[in-house]
Amino acid sequence: MKIRCNREHLADRLSQAARAASTRANLQSAAHVRLTAISAEQPVELAATDLEISLRVPLDADVIEPGAVLLPAKITPELVRALKGESVELEAGTDGRVLVTAGTSSYTLYGLPVDEFPQLPEIDHERSFETDTAAFVEVVNRVKRAASRDESRPVLTGALVRFEADRLVMAATDSYRLAVAEVPLTSAPPEPLEAIIPIKALEEVVRLASAGTGSLTIAIGEGLVTFGVGDNWLSARRIEGQFPNFQALRPDSIEHTISIAKDELLETVRRVGIVVRQNTPVRFALTTGLLSLSAKTADVAEGAESIPVAYTGAETIEIGFNHEFLRDGIESVPGDEVKIGLISSLRPALLESPDGSFWYVIMPIRI
Repeated sequence: MKIRCNREHLADRLSQAARAASTRANLQSAAHVRLTAISAEQPVELAATDLEISLRVPLDADVIEPGAVLLPAKITPELVRALKGESVELEAGTDGRVLVTAGTSSYTLYGLPVDEFPQLPEIDHERSFETDTAAFVEVVNRVKRAASRDESRPVLTGALVRFEADRLVMAATDSYRLAVAEVPLTSAPPEPLEAIIPIKALEEVVRLASAGTGSLTIAIGEGLVTFGVGDNWLSARRIEGQFPNFQALRPDSIEHTISIAKDELLETVRRVGIVVRQNTPVRFALTTGLLSLSAKTADVAEGAESIPVAYTGAETIEIGFNHEFLRDGIESVPGDEVKIGLISSLRPALLESPDGSFWYVIMPIRI
C-alpha cells in the first residue's frame, strides 16, 4: 500500500479517528487506526474501534498502490502533524511496517498485521432515518453532564434517547442528579424509537456534527446504534438494561417556586463555589424577598451573597447542594431565566427552563 496526502488533512483525520481507538493494554490491535485504500477511484478510509464504539472517517488521498495497514493510534497523528512540508507519503510493506516520508524526514512505524484488527459492525442503512442535527446536539449538550462515569452501573453511563412523532426526548442521571431535555423535530423516524446510548458515543457525535452541516443519519438496530454525519460513520453498542423511570423522579409536590436571571445566579454560584473544598455544600437560604447563597470550608475560607427574588412565603427554606452539580444544572438550562422549585431541606430540588423543555433534579446535601 502506498498513498500520498496533504499532511495537515491527514493529521486532522487521524486525530479524529484515533479518538475511537482503545487505550487498554490488553487490546493491542484495537489501539491502532486501520487505513484502507481500495483503489484510486474510491475514498481512503480510516477506521478505529475500542470494541464499544467504532468510527469510520474518509480521507482525501492519492492512492498509488492499493492496500491496508494498521497505524499506532497514539503516536501517528502527533508524528504526521510535526512533520514539515505540505504533503506526506505512507508506504506499507508486508511485515506491518509503514514508512512515513515528508520532505527530508523519514520515519518507520511498527504496525500489526491488518487481519488482527477487530471486525467492524455493518451499517444498517435500511433502518436509517434522518433527523435534525442542531436539535440532537442541543439535547446531548444539556443532559450529558448528568450521566454517571461509574462503569459498575452501565445503564447510568448512557442517556435514554427517545424519538417520538414530533420530538426528541433525552434523559441522563447518575442517581444524584437527573437531566431531561426535549426539543421539537421536523424530521423523525416513521415510528417511535428509544435506546440507551453511551454518553461517550453521543459526545463524539457532537464533535463530528460541530465540523459539519446538514441532517444527521441514525440507524437503531437490535444491539447497535449508528450515526452518520457527512461521510463519517460512528457505531456504538446499545446499553442493555432498564433505565430509571425519569418521569416518576420529577418532584410533584413543589411548594416554593422562584425565578431568577440565569446569568446572575450562575455567576453568584461560581463565586461562592471558590471557597468550596472537600465536597462542602453550597447553602441556599430562601427567605421573604431574598435568596442567600453561602459556603464555608474550615480553616480555608467562607463567603456569602444574596439575590433579590419574588418570594413572599413566610417559611424559610435552607438546603445544601453539591457545588459542581448545581453549577452544571444552571449552565444547562436554556434561555435567560431559571425556575427553582423547592420542597424542604431534605427533598430534591427542581431546576427548570420557563418553557419546560429542560428540567434538572438535584439531590440535597444534609447541612
